[in-house]
This record gives sequence, C-alpha cells and structure tokens, in this order.
Amino acid sequence: MFERPASGERAVLVQLDLGQGAIEERLSELKLLVGSAGASVEAVVEGRRAAPDSKLFAGSGKVQEIGEALRAHGADIVIFNHALSPAQQRNLERELQCMVIDRTALILDIFAQRARSHEGKLQVELAQLEHLSTRLVRGWTHLERQKGGIGLRGPGEKQLETDRRLLGNRVKMLKSRLAQIEKQRKVRRRARERRDVLSVSLVGYTNAGKSTLFNALTKAGAYAADQLFATLDTTSRRLYVGGEGAGASVVLSDTVGFIRDLPHALVAAFQATLEETAQADLLLHVVDSASEDRDAQIAAVNQVLAEIGAAEVPQILVWNKIDLTLAAAAVERGDCDNIRRIFLSARTGEGLDLLRDALAEVARQTFSDDVAQHVGAADERPQQS
Repeated sequence: MFERPASGERAVLVQLDLGQGAIEERLSELKLLVGSAGASVEAVVEGRRAAPDSKLFAGSGKVQEIGEALRAHGADIVIFNHALSPAQQRNLERELQCMVIDRTALILDIFAQRARSHEGKLQVELAQLEHLSTRLVRGWTHLERQKGGIGLRGPGEKQLETDRRLLGNRVKMLKSRLAQIEKQRKVRRRARERRDVLSVSLVGYTNAGKSTLFNALTKAGAYAADQLFATLDTTSRRLYVGGEGAGASVVLSDTVGFIRDLPHALVAAFQATLEETAQADLLLHVVDSASEDRDAQIAAVNQVLAEIGAAEVPQILVWNKIDLTLAAAAVERGDCDNIRRIFLSARTGEGLDLLRDALAEVARQTFSDDVAQHVGAADERPQQS
C-alpha cells in the first residue's frame, strides 16, 4: 500500500503521437502543467497511433502498459495530454482502477487553484461546470436508480435528472453574475475613453514573463512565478510615459496567459475578461525568446486572439528574456517605420526604457490621429449662413 505524498498526487503522464508534431515540446509543457497543479511526475508513457481508439483512446496494449507503470511507481492518477470523451474517461478508469483526467480537466484544476478575485472564481466555476455537464451523460449510472425510503419518496425525479437540473441552475446564476460584472467593466472602460487614456493589454503564452514585465513597468507587485498560469485575474495600473496632455499616460493591463489547445470552456467563461483585450488600443505580445517553441507559442496566442475578436488590435512583439539569449536590447521597425518588435529583459530591466518610449510614441500617434479626425469632421460640416 502506497502512501500519498504530502505535496499531492503521484501522476503517470500519457503523451501519444497522433501526427500533431512538436511532441517533445508538448510533453515538456504537460510536465510544467502537472507541476503547477501540485502533482509529481512518476512516469511517462508514450506511443504512436494513426488515430485515437474509440473506446480507450490509447488502445488496450498501451492501457496495459499504463497500468504497469501505475503499479510500479505507486501512482494514483493518470493524466492524458489529450482531450478525452466522457466514455473514454469512464472506460479508462474502469480498466486502470484509478482517477483519469485529460488536459482540459488539468488546466481547469490549475485555474481553480489560481483564481483569487470574486470574478475569477466565478469564471473558473462556470468553466468547470460546463465541462462537468458533458460528463453527466450516462456518466453516473449508479445514480440512475430511483431513490426511495423515508424522506426521499416524492415527485419521482431520478438523481441524475436532479443533478442535471441543479447544475443547469448554477450555470444560469453564474452567467447572470458575470454579466453584471461585465456591465460594471464597460462603465469603467467608457470613463477611461473619456479621459483620453491609451489602453494597453499584455498578452502572451503562459509563463512568457507578462507579470514580471507588468511589475517592472508599474511597480505593482502583482504575483509572478515560474509557473504556468501564475496570473488569472486581470490587473490594471496607470503608467506615465512622458509628455503632457492626452497620451501622457496609459492604462496597462496584465491578463491571463494563453496556451495551445486552450479549452473552449475556458475561453467562453473568460470571455468578459478577455473582451478587455479585444477593446484595447494596443497589445504588447510578450514572447519567451529563450523558448525553442516560441514560433508555435506565438501562433497559439494569435489563434486565441482571433477567437475573442482581438485579431485586428495593433500589436507589438516584446521579445522578452534576452538575458538568457545574450541578445542586445533593441527596437525593430517595419516597412512603414512602425514599431514591430522590442528586445528586452523584464527580469534585469534591460530595454525597458525602449518599451516606455515606444508606448509614448504610440500614444502620441493615437491621439494626434483622433484630433485630426475630429478636425476633419468639423471641416466637413455644412456652414450655417
């Protein structure tokens, strides 16, 4: 009999090559996710298939190998770096006699641990319940029996039907509360627009260094750690970038990090928060320049931005962690002299002055364009005699 470690569950990880590519990077990311969730990695089972098995996802031979790894290492949970159907999850748990979760459930668990604000907790709970609702379909067969006995006889509603109804009511209530919070956010957003303040959102792959950069620029003291999804709750601070009048300062927002194959339930639940990103005047896309997988990470972030309607928001790439790549702090411009990329280190502070200058430049351009548009509109108005 194995004792559960004080730090959390002992996990066996499963990563299958289904032709999706970048297997080593995906496995490395899974290990980081598992560590962020508080579990220890005891063994990794890999394999290759043309397509997932409809019943067990991995096939009977591979499931037997997973079971042997479980027993050999005294593990108590199996984590698939894939999305499992409810039936596949049930069948695997029946075969392996332990808890089996997929990538979506793992990320949801991390979000549940990280949420601090009232809104963040509501959003995570909504995402978890949306995910759970798909697991209720013939999932709890032991609850299908009609309940009876003293105090339990009555309208004849089956337990599973009761669970579905209660879950649906809770989801409806959560959506209503989040809608109220979104109304308050829109009021604050309109107030910022009236004060002619440039709205800037930090976006990027999880653990790219967004919160470290946010703290370096604003001295906000936001939580930053070498973990996936260290930041869930959006934090905003005003940042002075020089000059006078409109555009002299910006409102900088630190947002949740993105990840490849981000669960749709999470995107939907965090829609209100992510909408703040879609409404921004400028996105600072923070990139871990030391990562060998950075191009795929950039693509994953842009895919999520497209999902939330932020694909058209102007973007500057912030090539972070140059202290690890020995690159020099610099500003790279595009064909029209627009700032395309800034090389810096949020940890050491090298290149931060270049980023502040870039923000000041964008602010001046944005508000000078607005003034020009207002003047042009006034010139086009018919003159009264």
